[in-house]
Amino acid sequence: MTHTYQQTIKHEATLSGVGLHTGKNVTVRFMPAANNHGIKFQRVDLPDKPIIPADCDLVTTVQRGTTLEKGTGMVATVEHLMSALIGLQIDNCLVQVDGIEIPIMDGSAKYFVEALEGAGILEQTEERDIFELRQNIHYIDKETGAEYLAMPSNRYKVTALIDYKSEILGQQHATLDKVADFKKEIAPARTFAFLHELEMLYEAGLIRGGDLNNAIVVVDKPVTPEEQAKLAIMFNKPDIKVVEEGILNNVDLYHHNEPARHKLLDVVGDLGLIGTPIHANIIATKPGHKHNVEFAKVLKAHIKQERMKDPAPVYDPNKEPVYSATDIERILPHRYPFLFIDKIISLTETEVVGVKAVTFNEEFFRGHFPGNPVMPGVLQIEAMAQTGGILVLHNLPDPHNYDTYFLKINNVKFKARVVPGDVILFKLELLAPMRRGIIEMRGSAYVGNKLVSEAELMAKIQRKEGK
Repeated sequence: MTHTYQQTIKHEATLSGVGLHTGKNVTVRFMPAANNHGIKFQRVDLPDKPIIPADCDLVTTVQRGTTLEKGTGMVATVEHLMSALIGLQIDNCLVQVDGIEIPIMDGSAKYFVEALEGAGILEQTEERDIFELRQNIHYIDKETGAEYLAMPSNRYKVTALIDYKSEILGQQHATLDKVADFKKEIAPARTFAFLHELEMLYEAGLIRGGDLNNAIVVVDKPVTPEEQAKLAIMFNKPDIKVVEEGILNNVDLYHHNEPARHKLLDVVGDLGLIGTPIHANIIATKPGHKHNVEFAKVLKAHIKQERMKDPAPVYDPNKEPVYSATDIERILPHRYPFLFIDKIISLTETEVVGVKAVTFNEEFFRGHFPGNPVMPGVLQIEAMAQTGGILVLHNLPDPHNYDTYFLKINNVKFKARVVPGDVILFKLELLAPMRRGIIEMRGSAYVGNKLVSEAELMAKIQRKEGK
């Protein structure tokens, strides 16, 4: 289930652990936040307590984790915590950290999810501004073969495919079909690394907090006694050995494809840095933090461009309308109580904008949620269709002699409630030239700058019998 309204946590929550790369203890405190606050990190251990927004444009390092930096503030390894927030659909939270790195815990998002759920999740008063992807977005890195595809969808869905050419792991994939499944199916999946990578990372000053309890170590080559001794020092363990299935000193995998599930977890966390909830079906092939972040930037830029391209119409009540309500009656066959357009304020060959002032005295409020008046969605679509009828008929010399019949309505979405006192602007745009009396339009309904409903409409104009 996708929540319509923004969410935060009810109470503070605290969690402590060791940073994977620094090996230092750190405490994270989750704080409730107001509507439209977003996810932000705060370094409370620094003198100026800097705040770093969870924004892909602020990523400075992607070496074995995602690091954000702004001004004097930096916070590393944010991806697992971010995935927990996104997986629980928490939109607003201040994450206070008393160190440079988010604790690794067991290498999954499980403990972050438990802490946030323990604080309680609170539905807020502002609606979520979910971006609906309308076209495919493709990204590929030819050097590594990492490839991402985002496709239109009515929900957020993610698939990760991995292939490390490893006989132990083999080819794997994992899918998050809906966000509500994240807690059970994805959050417990632990991070993993290949044995041959560990020495290199250790010598680079990383994985100082590495432990066989917070990572799955995949053994992909024979281990000499000398290497076992080095590993014992790295992990501060007296005895290092390869157990079964090429997994080092570890318990059984939670799932046969736990590595793929963890890579999906990382994708969810890194794409959370877009800063906007998105409905899209995302397929990530050979994902990693670097390319997750690059794809997040591509999606963020696309969202920004689309929202700039299609702003809400501007309504100036002092300006003379193109058509008044009386003029509309001369074109459309509708009459009270089924005429839902008060005036037309803009009209070109390809676009029309109509206005509907919603009052408490509407007939439909007598029987539709009378104690909690909300304009029915089907009537919003009817008003949209009537506005489109003006676009179809206004060029005809005798529009009153024609009727407009709608043949098809597709991709209808209701995004926000419409209540008494709202003024709705209906914008209809031609999708293709009219052929044989058939016309296709895209309709959008706005209250202020907020999109409240949208649909694609197909209609046919037909001359009345005997006319």
